[in-house]
Amino acid sequence: MEYKLKPISRAGIAKAIEKVELYRYLNEPGEAESICRDILAQEPEHQTALRLLGLAITDQFTGSTSDRYAEAASAFRALTNDYERAYYSGILEERNAKAQLRAGRPPHTVMATFEEALRRFAEAEQIRPPDNDDAILRWNRCVRLLESRIGGEWKKEMDEFDASEGPPVA
Repeated sequence: MEYKLKPISRAGIAKAIEKVELYRYLNEPGEAESICRDILAQEPEHQTALRLLGLAITDQFTGSTSDRYAEAASAFRALTNDYERAYYSGILEERNAKAQLRAGRPPHTVMATFEEALRRFAEAEQIRPPDNDDAILRWNRCVRLLESRIGGEWKKEMDEFDASEGPPVA
């Protein structure tokens, strides 16, 4: 038996998008990613498939070096809408930071990643469609996380890091 990918029909793309969303809801991002790749094989610039591909990849982040950050970033950069490009780039940074925290990285090492997420969300907020507060909602979640129970650790660990990494005192 030959193992060869089979193309889907263009007419089936809308139903395939529905399946991607379903698999993401079922926490099966690998399935969702595979379907996105099938759609993109037919329509390489399909905006919904690009967006969902990036999200499916970030759904799989574990905070390790094997995370496919560059691949997700590439999918989001291919979005043609300026707002979506900024917003989903913020999601990428936020999910990257959260995955690193879950993996046990010290909070001060992911602070810059959260700050990049905030920068992207602020950029998206400036160009958001009317009545779309998604970027503000994500901004607020990041801020609440930074102010949460581990909030004190951010500065404390950074101060300790700064003190221990300074030049020797004569």
